[in-house]
Amino acid sequence: MNQKEKEAYIIKQYQEDEEVMVRIFIQWCHEHNLDPEKIYHEAYPAQPPNSLLQKLKEESEVFDMMVDSGTLINVLQVFGNDDLAFIVSKYAKR
Repeated sequence: MNQKEKEAYIIKQYQEDEEVMVRIFIQWCHEHNLDPEKIYHEAYPAQPPNSLLQKLKEESEVFDMMVDSGTLINVLQVFGNDDLAFIVSKYAKR
C-alpha cells in the first residue's frame, strides 16, 4: 500500500467512525425526546447546519437499544466535539 492509498484508507475509516458517532448521537436524542439538530446548534451556534447530521437524521432508523449518556459524551470527546459533549451532559442531568 503506497502513501496515497494509506491516506485514503485513513480518511475513509475516520468518515465511517464519524458516521457511527452521529448515529449514536441521533439515537441518544431520540431516547431523550430531543431534536439532534437543535442540540447541535446549541453547541455550535455560529456553524451552519451539519449536513451529515441532517442526512443521517432523515435516513436513520430508531434502534431498540439504549445509549448511555456517559458513553455518548466519551465518543463525542474522542472526535473533538467537546462543546457538544458539554451540552449533552447538561441535558443528561435534567
